[in-house]
Amino acid sequence: MSTRTLEEHEAAGGEDRRRLLAGLPVVERRLELGGVETAVQEGGEGPPIVLLHGPGEFAAKWMQVIPELVESHRVIAPDLPAHGASAVPDARLDAALAEGWLEELIARTCTEPPALVGHVLGGAIAARFAVARGAALDRLVLVDTLGLARFRPRVGFGLSLLALQVRPGERTYERFMRHCSVDFDGLREDMGERWAPYMAYGLELARSPSAKATRELMRRVGLPPIPADDLARIGAPTSLIWGRHDEANSPRVAEAASERYGWPLQVIEDCADDPARDRPQAFLRALHLALDGTVSSKRKGDRDAT
Repeated sequence: MSTRTLEEHEAAGGEDRRRLLAGLPVVERRLELGGVETAVQEGGEGPPIVLLHGPGEFAAKWMQVIPELVESHRVIAPDLPAHGASAVPDARLDAALAEGWLEELIARTCTEPPALVGHVLGGAIAARFAVARGAALDRLVLVDTLGLARFRPRVGFGLSLLALQVRPGERTYERFMRHCSVDFDGLREDMGERWAPYMAYGLELARSPSAKATRELMRRVGLPPIPADDLARIGAPTSLIWGRHDEANSPRVAEAASERYGWPLQVIEDCADDPARDRPQAFLRALHLALDGTVSSKRKGDRDAT
């Protein structure tokens, strides 16, 4: 079914993964979803919210915001197919597989239509799902997402990403992360003892046999732009949250989508491409506004979050 089992994965990098999950108010389940043996973190009570992470990550990327979210919501945070402790399927990693996988995840974990929050690759999967199955969602929140336009990262970001893929190590990882965070040194300090396992597990995933499949999912699902006519058909209430200094996916992409589709946009200042990691409190404020439906794309003040 996969290049390696969850047990083999845990033997390779499980201690770092366990350290990152330790203390989070979630419980891990393992579900067979669309042919993918999937690790899913669940916790809290209330309206369901599904969190889809970005490429090369796993569910604990939401660790800065999960503790507050579980106070008001039932949080479901899976490892995407071919990511983290979720298996690499035998079937082709494409949009159809990702959408079927997400449909089963929602059916198995949600008793009512959830809010779906997707970051970068997770956002592209979420948007494609909303195009095809928007009635299954209460609302959609896209965070620095791919799929809204052609992928045109800044040169420095692209070169550092390529270096990390070719030679994953501490030096290339930190060089890449400096393009993903406005204040990388401050991020390391804020994460404290969690930084070492965070970097170690990220590197374990980058070096693992599943890294090739991760890149395939990006190539087939994350990078191709979703046709504008398809995006216009999304029926679920949709909001955008973006980092002001995103080098991979310019805020101009979000501004154009907000203008074209009428989707409210909130921009997080002093932030690159990962608001939930780098500015968790600002992200949570923006997310709660999006979930409450109280942010409007028609007022300029709603475009800024601090």
